[in-house]
Amino acid sequence: MSILEGLPILAYAAALGTLIRVALGKASTSWRIVALLGAAFTAFTVWTVLDGGLLPFWLNHTTNLAGNQVWFDLLISVVLAFVLLLPRARAQGMAILPWALAVAATASLALLVMLARLLWLEAEARARTT
Repeated sequence: MSILEGLPILAYAAALGTLIRVALGKASTSWRIVALLGAAFTAFTVWTVLDGGLLPFWLNHTTNLAGNQVWFDLLISVVLAFVLLLPRARAQGMAILPWALAVAATASLALLVMLARLLWLEAEARARTT
């Protein structure tokens, strides 16, 4: 099995484990974990872009119906996640339009950073009230 075949399986296993832990109420909501994941994903994305450029991303989504389906899934998931974060982000005074533009440009990269920032702001607010 190549690394290109193994990484998606590993990522799926990690995602499944996280979903189960969240469902059971055992997952950490530490901004540090989210920020670390965001940094790792950003580094992987930079490596990917440096290796092949931006065109393969577009070709991946426009070559066949499966690619289209993944594109639609990405768009739906990103918008859904952003919409669900909005009330908490507004409550913490985050500027929404810059985050919306960042999410539109980078999808999950900006969502991870946005979530890490939101969790940090919420933790700081809790610390100020105790």
